[in-house]
Amino acid sequence: MLTNVNSILPALAFSLDMFTKTHNSFGVNEVLLSSVLGCVVFSLLACQPLVIVGVTGPITVFSYTVYDIVVPAGYDFFAFMAWVGIWSFIMHWILAITNSCNGLTYITRFSCDIFGFYVACIYLQKGIQVLTRQWSNHDPASPYLQITVALLVFGVAYLCGIIGESPLLHRHARKFVEDYGTPLTLIFFTGFVYIGLMRDVTLDTLPTSKAFYPTIPRSWFVNFWDVSAGEVFLALPFGFLLTILFWFDHNVSSLIAQGTEFPLRKPPGFHWDIFLLGLTTVIAGFLGIPFPNGLIPQAPFHTAALCVTKSKTDSDGKITRVVDHVVEQRVSNLTQGLLFLVTMTGPLLIVLHLIPQGVLAGLFFVMGAQALAGNGVVAKILYLAKDHELTSPTDPLRQLPRQKMIWLFVAIELIGFGATFAITQTIAAIGFPIIIIALVPFRTWVMPRFFRDEELRALDAPTAGEFVMESVGGAYGGKASESGGVTPVPRREADVEEGGGRGGLGSGDETAVQSERVSLERNTRDRKVE
Repeated sequence: MLTNVNSILPALAFSLDMFTKTHNSFGVNEVLLSSVLGCVVFSLLACQPLVIVGVTGPITVFSYTVYDIVVPAGYDFFAFMAWVGIWSFIMHWILAITNSCNGLTYITRFSCDIFGFYVACIYLQKGIQVLTRQWSNHDPASPYLQITVALLVFGVAYLCGIIGESPLLHRHARKFVEDYGTPLTLIFFTGFVYIGLMRDVTLDTLPTSKAFYPTIPRSWFVNFWDVSAGEVFLALPFGFLLTILFWFDHNVSSLIAQGTEFPLRKPPGFHWDIFLLGLTTVIAGFLGIPFPNGLIPQAPFHTAALCVTKSKTDSDGKITRVVDHVVEQRVSNLTQGLLFLVTMTGPLLIVLHLIPQGVLAGLFFVMGAQALAGNGVVAKILYLAKDHELTSPTDPLRQLPRQKMIWLFVAIELIGFGATFAITQTIAAIGFPIIIIALVPFRTWVMPRFFRDEELRALDAPTAGEFVMESVGGAYGGKASESGGVTPVPRREADVEEGGGRGGLGSGDETAVQSERVSLERNTRDRKVE
C-alpha cells in the first residue's frame, strides 16, 4: 500500500505536466494505465520483479517534445508514437538478443549521479512551471494561494523526512511519519484550500476524464497503420533515442534496486527484462499511452520497504538495526498495478480532480529537494564547501593528495548535467539520452588518462556489487587497468551485514548512486518509499 501511494503521487504530477504540454493528449487515465501495464507485466514475467515500472520525468520530456515536433507538421501524434514504440520494440529485442546489457559493467556512480542530478532539477523546474501557469487564472487571488499551498506542502513534507532521520519519537512513529508524511500532507492541503474564505477562490485543479476512457475522445487502440511510409521511417530515429533512454534508465533503476545494501538471494536477468521492456513499449504505443520504464526513485525504495531488519549490539553496547533479509516476491508489484487500475474508477477520479495544482507543484519541489539531498554530485559540492579543518582526516576525499582533482571531477559532472539540461530546454530535447549514454565511455576510457586510480576509487564506485553484476561480467570498481579494462570488485560481506553504502565516496557515501538513492540506515532502520 505504501509503495502504491508513493508511486501514484509522482504519476499524478507528471500527468498534469503532460496534459498541459500535449494539449490533453495524455492525462491521468493514460498515465495510470501505463503504470498498470508496467507493474502487471514485470511483476508476473520479469526476472527482477522488485523493479517498479511506470511513467518517469525523462519520458515526460520525450513525449511532449515529440508532440511539439510532429503535430505542427500535421502528423497524427498517437499513430506516430505507435511507430516510435514499434521501432523501439525491435531495437529492444535486438539489444536483448545480443547481450547488450553486458555494457552495464561500465556504468558507475559517475553517470548515475549526473542523471540523478538532472532528474532532480527537472522536478524543481516542473514545479515552477506549474506555478507560473497559475497566472492565467482569471481570479487574481488564485496564483498567490497556489504558491502559498505549494510552499506549505514542500515545507511540511520535507520536515516529515527530517523527522524520519532524527532520533525524535519512537522508531515506529518515526517510520510512520517518514513513510506516510508526504501523502498525508497532500491530502491535508487538498482539503485545506476549501476552508473559510479560501473556498471562494477559483483554483485550477488536476484535470481528469471519464473513468476508463482516454482523456480526449478516441479509441484505446491506435490506428497505427493509417500513416504514410514517410511517417513510418521518420519515427525510426525517435525510436532509436527512446531505446537509448530506456536502456540506460531502466537498467540503472534495476541496478540501484539491487544495490549491495540489499542482501538479495535471487540473481537478476537484465537481458530478459530489456526484452520485456520492448514488449511493454510496443503495447503502450498501440494503446496510445506514455511508454513505461523503470522508476529510479521508486524501485530502490520498493526493495527497501521489503527489508526485514534485526537489532544488533556493537562493541560499545550501542544498538542499531541492520538488514536481515529481503522478502523477494512478485505480489507487491502486482498489487500496486491493480490498485492503479482501481484508481481509474469514477469515484476516485472525482477525488483526484479536487487536488489543486499548487499541491502538485509542492510535490515536485519535495521530490526535487529530496533527490538533491541524496545525490552524489551535491555530496561532493558540500565537501568542497566545508571547512577542511573540521573535516574528518579519515574521510577518503580528504586523504587524496591532489585536492584539485575533486574540483575537476565535480566540474566534469556539472558540465555533463549542464549539457543534458540545456538540450532539454530546446526542440532538440529528445537528443538528451545521447549525452547521458556518452558519459559512460567518457568515464571508462577518457577520465583514467588524467585521474589516478586511487582518485577514481575515492570519487567513484560501482553502481551494484558483484552478486548482481556477475551475469554481465562483473562490477566496474572505479579502477581502470592499464589497458582500459574493468577491474571487478568482489562483493563484501560487510556491506550486507552492516547495511552500509558502497565505500569510496567520502562524505556522500550513503547516497551518491542516484538522485533519490536512500541509504540502508535510513531505509531499513526502520526507511522514504516513493
